[in-house]
Amino acid sequence: MGDGLDALLGIGGDDDEPGGRHQPPVPAALGQLEAVPIEAIAPNPNQPRARFDEAELLALSESIRAVGILQPLLVRRIDEDRYELIAGERRLRAARMVGLVAVPAVIRHTDERGSLEQAIVENLHRADLNPLEEAAAYRQLIDDFGLTQEAVADRVGKSRSAVANTLRLFQLPSAVQRLIAANELSAGHARALLAFPNPAVQEELAVEVVRQGLSVRAVEELVRAASHRSSESDPTARPSRSKPAALLEVEQLLGDRLDTRVEVALSKDRGRLVVEFADLEDLDRILRLLS
Repeated sequence: MGDGLDALLGIGGDDDEPGGRHQPPVPAALGQLEAVPIEAIAPNPNQPRARFDEAELLALSESIRAVGILQPLLVRRIDEDRYELIAGERRLRAARMVGLVAVPAVIRHTDERGSLEQAIVENLHRADLNPLEEAAAYRQLIDDFGLTQEAVADRVGKSRSAVANTLRLFQLPSAVQRLIAANELSAGHARALLAFPNPAVQEELAVEVVRQGLSVRAVEELVRAASHRSSESDPTARPSRSKPAALLEVEQLLGDRLDTRVEVALSKDRGRLVVEFADLEDLDRILRLLS
């Protein structure tokens, strides 16, 4: 694989070099991997998704800027120098936002989506995927093949909550994602950092974790301490009170069932249930589950 394609894939060089990142080989069943000019790729006329969330695209573009494109696009050749997209619309749009002139793409002669999906699932069973590569493969199965998190979990033999937690890694700042891609932070460290919502503090804590070689348990303690300092410095913040274990269990069960974040609050004379949703399409999905 040439240096140009390595750069597109987010490979910084040898794994022992600073910033070096490992890119798992694409399964041979997928087809030929090339660096394809963005302008040579025509959109998929059968793209099932009609709208793309701008905030999500921006987050994906920042991730691509930080660590490269972790999962190649899938295209078929129309003629000698033109291609049609099979799968990867979000990655293509985000790559344009970053200003890439070419993207890594697997070239197929047909659009056999079933075999492509199977090849991605097989790649997920590799032992050497880093957490971000794993998250990118999950996101590809969801976006390109219309799978739910539960369906992805069934295919890869993991729990839905494990898939959801891995996908949450893309919520971290670009600098933290770089550390994960470079195997300097584990998925456990990253999940612990996600418990604190401030991106700037997440970056500070991540640097401290790498500098001191802290354990996941130590990171959890750092996050708790940072949360405590944050609440003390904000006079308008409500006092932090630990929730009963029963309420935490209800939140977990409902969150897993609805595939979203759920908060349950209970006061002396009433309770409140908060169910988060990303957009109207996601709200419709939750309503269908509830009905």
